[in-house]
Amino acid sequence: MPSRGSNLPRLLLVTGMSGAGKSSVLDALEDMGWDCVDNLPLGLLQPFVHGERKARQTMPIAVGMDVRSRDFDAATLPAVLRAIEGVTPEILYLDCSSAELIRRYDATRRRHPLASDRPAEDGIARERELTAPLRLAANDVIDTTDLKPADLRDELRRRYPGDRDQPVVTIASFGFARGVSRTADLVFDMRFIDNPHWVDELRPLTGEDEAVQLYVASDPAWGATMDRLEALLADLIPRYWAAGKTYLTVAFGCTGGRHRSVAAVVEMANRLQARGFSPMTRHRDLATPPSDTIEEQPPQLAT
Repeated sequence: MPSRGSNLPRLLLVTGMSGAGKSSVLDALEDMGWDCVDNLPLGLLQPFVHGERKARQTMPIAVGMDVRSRDFDAATLPAVLRAIEGVTPEILYLDCSSAELIRRYDATRRRHPLASDRPAEDGIARERELTAPLRLAANDVIDTTDLKPADLRDELRRRYPGDRDQPVVTIASFGFARGVSRTADLVFDMRFIDNPHWVDELRPLTGEDEAVQLYVASDPAWGATMDRLEALLADLIPRYWAAGKTYLTVAFGCTGGRHRSVAAVVEMANRLQARGFSPMTRHRDLATPPSDTIEEQPPQLAT
């Protein structure tokens, strides 16, 4: 039997009172990089842990079980969990006041699994008795009676950090002439920068080309703007994550979506990577052909 240690993947049993938030906890853990499954029959626990998880072998595992799960036995479940090799087993017991559980069942109009033909309070009392061994054996107990969803997520991030500690960040470019990006959370307009489209040798190129990047960087406003936006995003991204936002899209726009916005995306992605973030990049209008009719003609100098 391999020795257990901090280098082994965590195996977390999420259990407790029905209605206390097991599904919400598993959803949050999945967003944090855990490999999650709900209502797994007890007989499938070990095959799931040691099955064909391939690239997910090092991911922490969270398994949801309660009185609704097949073969559920609160008295023997801790021993079954401890007998699984190659993982560090833990138990999280979710508790909640009986009054709040009754209110939740009344609000959702669902029947308690142990009280299909009786008042919910009868099933709650019976479940509390049945799951008492798990509460005693639990490594952690979280009472969700007064917790808001965001507060519960914060508590889980503190106790069970996974592979993800930031939202999935996408840095995207687009052209205003073809419509503002509909998926963006934050939009920055780069049309104040000198337009490479009106430079003959740069027109067929894009912001992914070094020549275009050097051209926009030569604009006096470029460097200071990118510095400010980098500092802003480095501050906002963790705040969005703390508020429970899983996906964040930051969009840069220019007229055609081929030069200035693309160069901004390339540079900002590199800047954020240097700060420890892992942004993805997308260019909505990169493949569109250059067009004089949609680009803004630069102002002519008086002679």
